[in-house]
Amino acid sequence: MKGFSIGYRTLKTAIGATISIGLAQLFGLNFYTSAGILTILSIQPTKKKSLYEVYTRILGSIIGITLAFLFFEGVAYEPIVLGCMILLFLPILVMLKITPAFVSSIVIVLHIFHTKNFTNELLINELSLMLIGFGTGLAMNLYMPDIKHRLEKYRIRIEELYSAIFIEIEKYLRNSDTSWDGKELVEAMEVLNRAKSLAYKDVENHLTRRENLYYMYFDIREQQLEIIERVLPKITNLPVIVEQAELVADFMEDLSQNVHSGNTASKYREKLDAVKVDFAKLPLPTTHENFLAMASLYQFIEEMDHYLAIKQSFKGLSVSRKHSTKNA
Repeated sequence: MKGFSIGYRTLKTAIGATISIGLAQLFGLNFYTSAGILTILSIQPTKKKSLYEVYTRILGSIIGITLAFLFFEGVAYEPIVLGCMILLFLPILVMLKITPAFVSSIVIVLHIFHTKNFTNELLINELSLMLIGFGTGLAMNLYMPDIKHRLEKYRIRIEELYSAIFIEIEKYLRNSDTSWDGKELVEAMEVLNRAKSLAYKDVENHLTRRENLYYMYFDIREQQLEIIERVLPKITNLPVIVEQAELVADFMEDLSQNVHSGNTASKYREKLDAVKVDFAKLPLPTTHENFLAMASLYQFIEEMDHYLAIKQSFKGLSVSRKHSTKNA
């Protein structure tokens, strides 16, 4: 059971509704509490989503007001006419792909229906409610908390997990240690999913930015994790531990100590090329099991080269000293 807590969005919703209702009441608007409803509907998880929601709700409300005038003034202020208007109104919103605007729009329509008199004063009242309600919602959403420190925590944890995975691979290659349960792989995927979701939210909170370095970084790490999961069986199913395994273990030990957000992939690809050269200098296999083991190790090297190549084009993250880790 989750403990009681008040999030920043909840706080903004409460403050925004209070401000909009107070303003509408101050200006003497009828149905002033509806301004609070419009504000609540406008406050969204991100700035872009909030802006889009306000745009769709304003458009929906204008369509609703137009239909209300045509149906109510043209026919009658009766429930059956309201029902017929909704029958036409909803398909229009669906066609325009702004269905969520129905709730806020119908609030305005019901005001007109309740008043039973479409006047300029009523129109100004409803437009003023929209201006105060939607405007307050947008104003409240101008503030979004800085989430870089949370992204940094995810980055650091991912790098710790990758380092731990590489250490386990090294231990197996040196000592045939099979005690690892693979829990780091599961956690890494969970952390990556949460990190990418948070990084995407950061993109949505910047109206002019279309990319986020953290999102790109976590996406690269996700691609690398897929490679790690794919190559692990090549290592854990070695029929025998051959001499070449020590070369790969040395490389994995070095890599495990240098997992970070910068870009040194080219450096480690060069080191991997050196491993390939040393690999070729060692004696050829004399048994079928040795041949299979060497083939698996070589495939593992090729996959690790792909692992490094994925990150080579990434320019890296600029992290503060207190967040910085080892370099790889």
